[in-house]
Amino acid sequence: MSTTIVGPDGKLRCRWCAAAPEFLGYHDAEWGFPVSDDHRLFEKLSLEGFQSGLNWRTILAKRENFRAAFHHFDFDRLARFTRRDIDRLLKDEGIVRHRGKIEAVVNNARRARELVKQEGSLAAFIWRYEPDAKRLAKPQTASASAESLALSKALKKQGWTFVGPTTVYAFMQATGLINDHVEDCVIRAKVERARNNFIRPGR
Repeated sequence: MSTTIVGPDGKLRCRWCAAAPEFLGYHDAEWGFPVSDDHRLFEKLSLEGFQSGLNWRTILAKRENFRAAFHHFDFDRLARFTRRDIDRLLKDEGIVRHRGKIEAVVNNARRARELVKQEGSLAAFIWRYEPDAKRLAKPQTASASAESLALSKALKKQGWTFVGPTTVYAFMQATGLINDHVEDCVIRAKVERARNNFIRPGR
């Protein structure tokens, strides 16, 4: 089976972006482009955790609801959430109502605040785990890597939850630590240019 599909402009793209109408814009404008903003990184990691056991279309369709429910993933605000807030979110039909995942976001917000105090920023810590591009598997053939395993372990050691190596790998793909667009995808070169011009946090 081909790894690409022809997009509306006649150019090739990763096959997965044809699976749902909302995927094309996400694929072309977000997926794989490097992210350095702490709140956006926290959002991506939180949403990848919510995706566990589900499909990305479910999460993407509800993303604006998640942003509203979780104060745009401002972890300083989320760290102050109480049991009452969690109970309120469990009644919010606009998001995925999974107690463990909601509690993980609140817990991880507290851990993120601690990490920022230690490292200066969440981004500086996360980008330390950027893989060597020369050692990466062929695009979209892996679901985890040595680096996603290492970052997962480091986060878990600090008390984070719902950050297994597969979840972390998907997060790394989404936030540009890896350019996992297939070789023939028209967006791959755009992502690579963005990565080449990207100033790594903390360096």
